[in-house]
Amino acid sequence: MKTLITGALKYNKSELKKLEQIGLEIKYIKDETIRANMEFSDIEFIICNSFFLYNDIKLFKNLKYIQVTSAGMDRLPLKYIENKKIKVFNARGVYSIPMAEWTILKILEIYKHSKKFYRNQEKHLWEKDRDILELNNKKATILGYGSVGQEIAKRLKAFGVYINAVDRKEMFDENIDRYYNISQINNILPESDIVILTLPLTEETQYIINSDRLKIMKDKSILVNISRGKIIKENDLLEILETEKFLGVILDVFENEPLDKTNKLWDYNNVIITPHNSFVSNNNEERLYNLIYKNILKIRMEKEQ
Repeated sequence: MKTLITGALKYNKSELKKLEQIGLEIKYIKDETIRANMEFSDIEFIICNSFFLYNDIKLFKNLKYIQVTSAGMDRLPLKYIENKKIKVFNARGVYSIPMAEWTILKILEIYKHSKKFYRNQEKHLWEKDRDILELNNKKATILGYGSVGQEIAKRLKAFGVYINAVDRKEMFDENIDRYYNISQINNILPESDIVILTLPLTEETQYIINSDRLKIMKDKSILVNISRGKIIKENDLLEILETEKFLGVILDVFENEPLDKTNKLWDYNNVIITPHNSFVSNNNEERLYNLIYKNILKIRMEKEQ
């Protein structure tokens, strides 16, 4: 199968050999962010991430399969792909564990006033804080209960947190205390101590967290976004941050990345900012490669049937 692999996938020589042994004829492009100068008409399968933001998918006359190295698929021309009946695989589950660990860390940093202690350490200042909060018995709402949300719920449950799962389809597991359909979001936000966004970015979910919903959220709650920046309407968030409504806002993703140095989000003491980094882990490359290898075997089986 004639395959194009971009620099979004990291592999060593032995891993490349394994791919060739199961039938891939590989072409390679290192940089996805430039317009590639090569022939694509014979490519059946591509492994990429942002490639189609910079290259026209219509040049791929024989494309049958796409493997993206991200969990989200918002960088793909999905309507064209659906019309052409191209099969898409994402990286579901690859980044869920590091993202869940990062989420727990940042929530605890808010409740345990870590910023204050870090600043005091720099000043060599011995000063106790008598206002530390517990995570135990808090109510968390996970908006988007996919593989990331499930890993977060598993870890929050160990801390004694009550878990609301919000999704389009009804689902339950041992960590969910209550399920809500996404249409019921306004009913659950006012009683949630923690709201965690793990939604895919779609036309339906863009700016789902806007001024109206920010206003009805519980006072002194925590808002976490590890999905996509456009899930939150950033200007609305900036306005409500002026009211000191939130105990903490934890952001790993933004409407425009990298976040501009002049953006006011940098300046709020109750906002934690990281540079779209929550997914990073020493185990990601192995998990991603293994997932892709299994998907290629599935493709082979389909072709042989």
